[in-house]
Amino acid sequence: MAQYELIMPKMGESVAEATITNWLKNEGDTIDADESVLEIATDKVDSEVPSPVEGVLVKKLFNENDVVLVGQAIAIINTVGADAPSANGKAAETPASKPEVAAVEATIAAAETTAVVHADVAKSSNGKFYSPLVRSIANAENISQTELDAISGTGKDGRVTKSDILSYVENRSSAPAAAPQVAAAPTPQAAAPSTPPAVKAAPSIPVYEGDEILEMDRMRKIIAENMVMAKRTAPHVTSFVEADVTNIVNWRNKIKDGFEKREGEKRTFTPIFIEAIVKAIKDFPMINISLDGDKIIKRKNINIGMAAALPTGNLIVPVIKNADQLNLVGITKAVNDLARRARANKLKPDEISGGTYTITNVGSFGNVLGTPIIPLPQVAIMATGAIVKKPAVLETPEGDVIAIRHKMFLSHSYDHRVVDGALGGMFVRRVADYLEQWDLKREF
Repeated sequence: MAQYELIMPKMGESVAEATITNWLKNEGDTIDADESVLEIATDKVDSEVPSPVEGVLVKKLFNENDVVLVGQAIAIINTVGADAPSANGKAAETPASKPEVAAVEATIAAAETTAVVHADVAKSSNGKFYSPLVRSIANAENISQTELDAISGTGKDGRVTKSDILSYVENRSSAPAAAPQVAAAPTPQAAAPSTPPAVKAAPSIPVYEGDEILEMDRMRKIIAENMVMAKRTAPHVTSFVEADVTNIVNWRNKIKDGFEKREGEKRTFTPIFIEAIVKAIKDFPMINISLDGDKIIKRKNINIGMAAALPTGNLIVPVIKNADQLNLVGITKAVNDLARRARANKLKPDEISGGTYTITNVGSFGNVLGTPIIPLPQVAIMATGAIVKKPAVLETPEGDVIAIRHKMFLSHSYDHRVVDGALGGMFVRRVADYLEQWDLKREF
């Protein structure tokens, strides 16, 4: 009999960790090959981790709500056959002279060693349990056990979360440094332990009679953290252009029934907007970048994220990979497919990662414009507003006339660290140009 380490799988190039939300199997349960063992959650997608081998679950290495790094072992499975592959593709045979318990304990110790930099911070203290990620951050920031125990946790049962300890580190580092003192001979006072710096208290929020307190769900907490981080990191600038999309509206009204009959898909405006954005990115490739410290990463692929509202009220951003390689029909099918599966919670983790530019349609809620927040590490995002009929002045050979036109605002938010107003403004103007120059004779 061999042992197999079930590994936290890689879930997209930008996903480094996942939270265990539910164990589907208990220790001692039999597991079939390809049967799901546990449920995990990344930034915005829940998924299951199946076992590639058949066997018995002998040890869970982490508990529910623990944050686990990609590549870490999360469970030990005793496989049915000695030839079953291990995490590296080979059988992990255990000598018959050694008890299975000893091998399992060794595996647990190895897993904990990879998650924790030092042994300074205990896994649990004063009735509190600390995840490997929290302990790793504490050790890296030289946070003592006493300091860690004093942090008020916002997680389940008062558990200290990643955001709790990062907030503590930020407030801790922003505290004024003590003035340097001249070294003196040790005295009883000098030898006394220093008092941990005080944690900045959050303002007290009053609750009035009749108010209802609702707990944020996991996705909303992550969205909140990401939005605050993006605004704190990137100086946002937003440029606006009003585009005349009358030709697009008339063209869509003309072909939408025939398109649905031929392709079995609805023709919405979003794929048209995405096509225009892709063309503009080819004209201005320095919009399709990321910033890593003082290094600019110029992306080769054009992967367009499309923000989609979920029935829960939360937001998710599936990504159309290599959108520049798709024609309008291909973009339409990709948009409709991702939107359907987003609403049904059927997206895979890789389908919400790797975006290089994002579009969000605030017009679907009747809003004429918005100022969207940049989804880092991207450097720009565009919001499309509601299409509204307006009187407009048109130039004709016979002179100026007033006509009813379909108008729409484009809002382009960009990271001013690397995108200046000239580039940000020219880009959104170019997108509007492509929309306004739409060919009414174009086929599907």
